[in-house]
Amino acid sequence: MKRASDQPVPCPCGLPAAYADCCGRWHHGSLHLQAPDAQALMRSRYSAYVLDELDYLLRTWHPDTRPAALEPNEPGTRWLGLDVRRHVRVDADHEVVEFVARVRVHGRATRIHETSRFTRVDGMWVYVDGAA
Repeated sequence: MKRASDQPVPCPCGLPAAYADCCGRWHHGSLHLQAPDAQALMRSRYSAYVLDELDYLLRTWHPDTRPAALEPNEPGTRWLGLDVRRHVRVDADHEVVEFVARVRVHGRATRIHETSRFTRVDGMWVYVDGAA
C-alpha cells in the first residue's frame, strides 16, 4: 500500500514501519505467515479494524468466541492510535495484552481500554476475549 506520492503508508498499529512490512504482511500474507506472538497479533488486529480487514479479524478470533460476522466501520469513523500498555506471556500457548485504542466516530472521541486474552490454536495465535 502506497500513498499517491509513492511513499509507503505508515502502519496504523503505531510501530515505525510501513504497513506492507508490518501488519500488512499478516493481513495479506500466506495463511502460513502468522503473527509470532500475541502483541504482534493485537497490533495487526487493531490495524485490521482501522482498515476494515474483517476476514482477517474473523480468521484470528478463537472459534469458541468468534462472532458469526463483523460490520465495517461506520462512515465518519477515524481511528486515532493504539497504545500497548502490557504484554504478558502466561505460558507457551497463552498471552495477555493490555491496550488502549482511541477512535473518533462522528466527531466523538472514545477510548477502548481492554485486557485481551490470546491462545495458540494449531500453532496460530488467536484472540479469545477481553475485559474492559
